[in-house]
Amino acid sequence: MRKRVVVTGLGCVSPLGNNVQETWSALLAGKSGAAPITSFDTGAHKTKFAAEVKGFDGAALLGGREARKMDRFAQFAIAAAIEALEGSGLKVDESNRDRVGILIGSGIGGVITTIEQYQVYQARGPERVSPFLVPMMISDSAAGNLAIRIGARGPNMSLATACASGTNALGEAAEMIRRGAADAMIAGASEAAIHPLTMAGMNVMTALSTRNDDPERASRPFDKDRDGFLMGEGAAILILESLENAQSRGAKILCEFTGYGTSDDAHHISAPAENGEGAAISMTNALRDSGFKKTDIQYINAHGTSTQLNDKSETAAIKTVFGEQAYQLAVSSTKSMTGHLLGASGALEGVISALAIMDQTLPPTINYETPDPVCDLDYVPNQPRKTSVENVMSNSFGFGGHNATLILSRFQQGE
Repeated sequence: MRKRVVVTGLGCVSPLGNNVQETWSALLAGKSGAAPITSFDTGAHKTKFAAEVKGFDGAALLGGREARKMDRFAQFAIAAAIEALEGSGLKVDESNRDRVGILIGSGIGGVITTIEQYQVYQARGPERVSPFLVPMMISDSAAGNLAIRIGARGPNMSLATACASGTNALGEAAEMIRRGAADAMIAGASEAAIHPLTMAGMNVMTALSTRNDDPERASRPFDKDRDGFLMGEGAAILILESLENAQSRGAKILCEFTGYGTSDDAHHISAPAENGEGAAISMTNALRDSGFKKTDIQYINAHGTSTQLNDKSETAAIKTVFGEQAYQLAVSSTKSMTGHLLGASGALEGVISALAIMDQTLPPTINYETPDPVCDLDYVPNQPRKTSVENVMSNSFGFGGHNATLILSRFQQGE
């Protein structure tokens, strides 16, 4: 029999706060992390706002010398991991270091360092490029740096499936525990890609909202007047453990990881299948993995990007999987507040899904004002909702047609 996997720690750095409590409080207050971009001059850009992480000081956390050796995405990941580890009480030492693993996904990795160092190369020549360029730009630098910091020698890797990276990272980490490859996994994802070049690339694809006059109302998933997503950044980490390991050390169990599914649309490199067919396969696989019936799910934290195609496709997928039960489900998109953290979005939404279970409260979809006839489910509009939450599904979909779904559940000792 496969091992049960539980969640014992949560950590995040998000556009709404630099820890879990700040982020959750802002979500329940319906606050948006959107604001005019501060990190570069947006004069030539169609979109002049984003959901930046605010007040983050990597040097204060890591020390100036170490911080200079890490891209912003890796700094975010280390910060989130430190919070998650402290909350879980998991100590890595000689007794367990070979059985504690790390899996931190990123859709892009150290893209800001890569671009900045190319500019150095062009202006000053090859000898002036930083010796830290390669270890800073590679996607696995977050996982590698964390292992060095805490001494964990178990399975260690990165994973890139575009905007599904975070959910895939959590799912694959859980699978490692289930099959006995590790007793505990520090898992999640990180992204820091708010840069002139990446913003320009998203704009020419018409993926971003251009509501420059009202950034906080720009992200409006499932609303008829949605015009694109809100770029975000940040990181989120969950501490996953086998039930036996968590119980043996007397850990507080926050919730249980009960289901994981993944698939691909095999349709288009950047557009989802219009009918949500690939997403429906991922959701069905997660339900099958959990052993739950459709009626066992109370809430879906949607991918919900606020683009015309995604929201229509995801709504169709939910209807395909759940049938008439879809209209009994609560579905919300917290990207309406956090923005889209690209590869880190699924990890942050994993943290949010755990908090929904712990607090028995559903976060809202803000800016939901004009219903769309093709998006006709219960999107928890504009206000949080206190309700009974036993099992939560969380969806993530990415360029390349990648789909990933996880299910978290209220922990019950006797099962």
